[in-house]
Amino acid sequence: MSNQQRKWLYLIILAIVWGSSFILIKKSLIGLTPIQLGSLRMIITAVFLLLIGFNSLKLIQKKHWIYIFYTAVLGTFFPSFLFAFAITKIDSSISAILNSLTPFNTFIVGAIVFGFAFKKKQLVGILIGLVGTTILILKGAHLNPDQNYWYASLVVISSVGYAFNVNIVKKHLHDLNALAITTGNFLLLIIPALLVLYFTDFHVDFEWNDESMSALGYITILSVVGTGIAKVMFNKLVQISSPVFSASVTYLIPIVAVMWGIIDGEQLSFLQLLGGAIIMFGVYLVNKAK
Repeated sequence: MSNQQRKWLYLIILAIVWGSSFILIKKSLIGLTPIQLGSLRMIITAVFLLLIGFNSLKLIQKKHWIYIFYTAVLGTFFPSFLFAFAITKIDSSISAILNSLTPFNTFIVGAIVFGFAFKKKQLVGILIGLVGTTILILKGAHLNPDQNYWYASLVVISSVGYAFNVNIVKKHLHDLNALAITTGNFLLLIIPALLVLYFTDFHVDFEWNDESMSALGYITILSVVGTGIAKVMFNKLVQISSPVFSASVTYLIPIVAVMWGIIDGEQLSFLQLLGGAIIMFGVYLVNKAK
């Protein structure tokens, strides 16, 4: 399989996996607090990755560790908590839609901070995608007027963190195995995550009942598949494609997330479907061949 085919395969798989992550967060929050969810997500993922990827750590050179630290903090640590808090106040599908700002932020951060060159058509595609995102957001706010959209800013902040993450991987970690990058991320995060979880008194207050056990099941799936396996795949995608192409997965994620939202009783209108179609067109323009 060529890199061209592989990058599209990775993009589709990641859209399905990460699009399903938002409903998993929503379900996990039934039995866990946002802080507990964020901490457990990192701890479970770290254990999984250290089991399958420990040997890959020897590939990491001294020069890589500072950038692995940056990507761990900006691309995983803070977003894990910010998304959990956001979904306590706004629909999971809306959170996924707001996450579509990531390609725009990747474009801006890559051009201004990292000096990456982008084509004019990529900017046009991103702007069209943002139009679709705006339609989805405004219609979602109309359908759910009681939700606290101040919490949407937490998703926006996370998207900026993701933008830095993808550009750092492309510029400074392009020569490192994707599994090594991800395992290194979570090796650095496991101790802080354990400390945060400990100070929530999780070991004292957690009640073992059907609700909490279901939450642990959801968070385990989210951690192993939605964080561990998906992040390895994403880092590989960044290495074989461009930062903007990689970040464009966040344009496809809302479509999957909205479908899950409908199944879970969240509302969807024709205008939101139209917004999803516009987003898809934006992805096409961003990635159109010369």
